[in-house]
Amino acid sequence: MTVFAAGDKVLITSCEDDPRAVGHTGRILDEVPPGPLTGGRWTVAGIGLLIGPVLVHSHEIQKTGR
Repeated sequence: MTVFAAGDKVLITSCEDDPRAVGHTGRILDEVPPGPLTGGRWTVAGIGLLIGPVLVHSHEIQKTGR
């Protein structure tokens, strides 16, 4: 299981929240691991001009850098 932290650059491989985000990269916003408020999903932002922040499960993203 990959551990994510705020600021990590990730590739979105699938996204229930917004399918347009698939194939794009963004940055993790969360300072702490996701909890019940987000349904266990991470917040990823900086995806694209027309795509706002999305919520994704750990299995929907791959770490690409810091």
